[in-house]
Amino acid sequence: MGWLVEDPAGLPLRRFVDTNGDNKVDQWCYYKDGLEVYRDIDSDFNGKADQYRWFNTAGTRWGLDKDEDGLIDQWRAISAEEVTAEVVAALVQQDSQRFGRVALAPEELAALGLGPARSKELAERLSTLGIRFKEAATRVKGLGEKTRWLHFSGHRPGVVPAGTDGATRDVVVYENVVALVETGQQSAQVLIGTLIKVGEGWRVIDVPEILSEGQTRQAEAGYFFRAAPASRPATAMDAPNEKSLQLLDALQKLDAALSQASSAEESARYQAQRADLLERIAEESKPQDRALWLRQLADLLGAAVQSGQFPEGMKRLEALLAKIGRDPQQRELAAHVRFVQISAAYAQAMQAKGADYAKVQADWLKALESFVTEYPSTPDSAEAMLQLAIAQEFAGREEEARRWYGRITNDFSDSPTARKAAGALHRLQSVGKVLTLVGKSPSGTTVDLAKYRGQVVLIQYWATWCEPCKADMAALKELQSKYSREFAVIGVNLDNTDAELNAFLKENPLPWSQIFEPGGLESRPAVEMGILTLPTMILVDQEGRVVHRNITAGEIEAELKRLAR
Repeated sequence: MGWLVEDPAGLPLRRFVDTNGDNKVDQWCYYKDGLEVYRDIDSDFNGKADQYRWFNTAGTRWGLDKDEDGLIDQWRAISAEEVTAEVVAALVQQDSQRFGRVALAPEELAALGLGPARSKELAERLSTLGIRFKEAATRVKGLGEKTRWLHFSGHRPGVVPAGTDGATRDVVVYENVVALVETGQQSAQVLIGTLIKVGEGWRVIDVPEILSEGQTRQAEAGYFFRAAPASRPATAMDAPNEKSLQLLDALQKLDAALSQASSAEESARYQAQRADLLERIAEESKPQDRALWLRQLADLLGAAVQSGQFPEGMKRLEALLAKIGRDPQQRELAAHVRFVQISAAYAQAMQAKGADYAKVQADWLKALESFVTEYPSTPDSAEAMLQLAIAQEFAGREEEARRWYGRITNDFSDSPTARKAAGALHRLQSVGKVLTLVGKSPSGTTVDLAKYRGQVVLIQYWATWCEPCKADMAALKELQSKYSREFAVIGVNLDNTDAELNAFLKENPLPWSQIFEPGGLESRPAVEMGILTLPTMILVDQEGRVVHRNITAGEIEAELKRLAR
């Protein structure tokens, strides 16, 4: 039900609609030349708009307003062209928040599935992006209130294929994007740089720059298409010498050859050659860049060993660690190499024919404890402690697990690992306590556990790649049908992007609500409850208290009967 306002010719001008029958308008639609160009949406039906969408000739933008303050907090959908217009507007207004909304967020970076080296490099770049934008905005000259965005210029988009330096999925990018702007009679070019596609939108990773007259675009090959990520730390490319450039070119050719390798022997040979080149590049690098190259060498060797492509990499890691030695100036690098060595040795031992898994596990845990003792304050120690905590939790030694989780939160309080550990502690201590769970569904509506009071609720943390999770759904459907008044289910999907979720739900509709935020096991819902493996299911009673923090599908009905008494 709603109201429609038309012009004298019968074309719509406004449409105000109540979509859920509560006698309150929850959609406000605006038209131009008979086409809807803009809509405000109140998706949680509380009288305040929380989504803003543009249609038809107005573009493709879809903004989310999580706190309902009238300002967009996140772009759910936005085209590459529209992103460049937002960057120009942010530059003109010196609005770092507006720029931040089109910048790649840490959780979006995690969802891209890039390889470890590229992810780390990009995370470091993004960590200073806001500060660098503020500095750039204050230096901009020639732009003002009369500046208009005219159009977008960029080469056609390209795909960085899954498998490139450890990437787990294809990534679509634009390189060397430029926005043409006009101020009065003066035109100018704003170099936007690289754009990365995230879901239905695009994100920037660079600070914009005004190109002076006659200045060409910098770095024509772009951020992704110049060289493979394991071949080029961002800082190591500053004024390289001729020999370094030759080595980098050789490394790029090796990366291409490796992707075409047809046998294990050929892959191993290429991996050995790559390791040799990285060592030589490190030797040619400036002292401040050498550690970056050696770290990448360790990551390359570790990944190659774990994938089974280069078993000899273990000896190379040992030699690299000996080369670094006990120099206090390189302690963090030595710790990283040692941690990579421990992880690679564990993977190799687990894959060995006739492996004694219990002994391999025990040796691995012993090595991790020794590592923490030797390198207690290095970043890799936090990850080692997390692995120890997870292993102890899965083994049923919860007191030991809590000790390790607690140590992470105390010793590395500002790290992402500490947030995971805090979530795990919260989950371990949740039984008997009221659980708070609020999130957005894929359509943008709010899902709130508190609204299910009076029912027993099963919270299923799952992903489309988790086959046991999907197998549990048949039992959950049956239980919900059988105990429809007493029992409800809330799904918390931990896929990296909502594309996988939506595709699955299209083929396999589920009769319960889903919470989704991008990032998979690194997303907010996963981190807040310390969800470290799937499947994980939590059972909550009629008062919202946790009665079981790790229940199986076969145990639910007995608990339902007990709680119904």
